[in-house]
Amino acid sequence: MTDGWNGTLVCGIDEAGRGPLAGPVSAAAVILPEGYSSTLLKDSKKLSPSAREKAREEIYRSALAWGIGWASVSEIDEINILRASLLAMKRAFAALDWKPQVKIRVVVDGLFVPDIPVSCEALIKADNSVPAVMAASILAKTARDRLMGYYSVFYPEYGYEKHKGYPTKAHREAIHQWGPSPIQRMSFTFS
Repeated sequence: MTDGWNGTLVCGIDEAGRGPLAGPVSAAAVILPEGYSSTLLKDSKKLSPSAREKAREEIYRSALAWGIGWASVSEIDEINILRASLLAMKRAFAALDWKPQVKIRVVVDGLFVPDIPVSCEALIKADNSVPAVMAASILAKTARDRLMGYYSVFYPEYGYEKHKGYPTKAHREAIHQWGPSPIQRMSFTFS
């Protein structure tokens, strides 16, 4: 989508997984075609898992460019979750396959922006109002959810396929029963 800045395309960036007690944080960067709209685009938290998957497939088909970035559990514990989220955003932007001669305006959901080689704007609740950020929200969330499902194969006693590492009662009980899993964020409080 262009935003009235002389044909500048919008690159949306958002993250998923700041609140969980386990697993990495993911981020996505998405550039959509000019004038793109879809009824499937919403903040990922407002979509059911099946609706997110349909939207994910459409975004992959329609986006001009997209990238996914991660920050590991050890990075989260070492530099804190905010800095790790910004690092994942930086990596997502670096993973974009776009031509630098195409002007883009980067909009990031939230209060802070990653250290990237183009100017960007932080916008609170951009995942509710900017289609490219909505798309980034969906890609970040679905990528992380899939990874947490993968981890559940190796650590079935923790139920990661259900709660995705968020601090549910079942997750906290599993930590108390089994101790921290290898993907637990040790800098987070488990009780």
